[in-house]
Amino acid sequence: MQLNLEEEGYQTEIVADGLEAIEAITTNTPDLVLLDVMLPGASGFDVCDRVRAEGNRVPILFLTARGREDDRVRGLELGGDDYVSKPFSIRELLQRIRAMLRRQMWYDSQPQQGNNVEFGGNSVNFAAYKATTRTGKQITLTQKECMVLKLLVEHQGEVVARDTILDQVWGYDRYPSSRTIDNLILQLRRYFEEDPRQPKYIQTQYGAGYRFIADGGE
Repeated sequence: MQLNLEEEGYQTEIVADGLEAIEAITTNTPDLVLLDVMLPGASGFDVCDRVRAEGNRVPILFLTARGREDDRVRGLELGGDDYVSKPFSIRELLQRIRAMLRRQMWYDSQPQQGNNVEFGGNSVNFAAYKATTRTGKQITLTQKECMVLKLLVEHQGEVVARDTILDQVWGYDRYPSSRTIDNLILQLRRYFEEDPRQPKYIQTQYGAGYRFIADGGE
């Protein structure tokens, strides 16, 4: 893996166990982490949980055993961004890495409105993954919540299809069900809408997708 990655132009560092991984991720600020689930010292799950608890949003690609669906689900729930099942081809691995880096580069790019977006008394800081609601409540958003909201804000006033959101934020083959988007949109409405059942800012275009309206349609 190291040889193939370096032939593609990536700089790599290998560590032997989970505890070393936590230290390396914290001190070396990598652009992406390949994280095996089965590690001595601390499991890949423990590493991911610790890194995310410290506020580190580095993209994490889990390497999991084939057939362990529970491992894949748990890794994503802990804040992993993607996974590859063993055995895997180097070609597949490289495709996953390129896709993850593209998504992160898009997210890190500053939107026209800047990294801070305000609407309906709410304020969102995309760089810090933080938000202040209209009631003054401080919340920490997940990476996926921020990515979906950022995508909608960038296309303000336009309908963004569920398939577009899946492709931009997750990738089709990771989350094939559009219900994933529906549930995440529902959570964003709970944060930012006065009445989530009658949303003003994150609106549904039935049969098409979602639309962000900064002024609530006023």
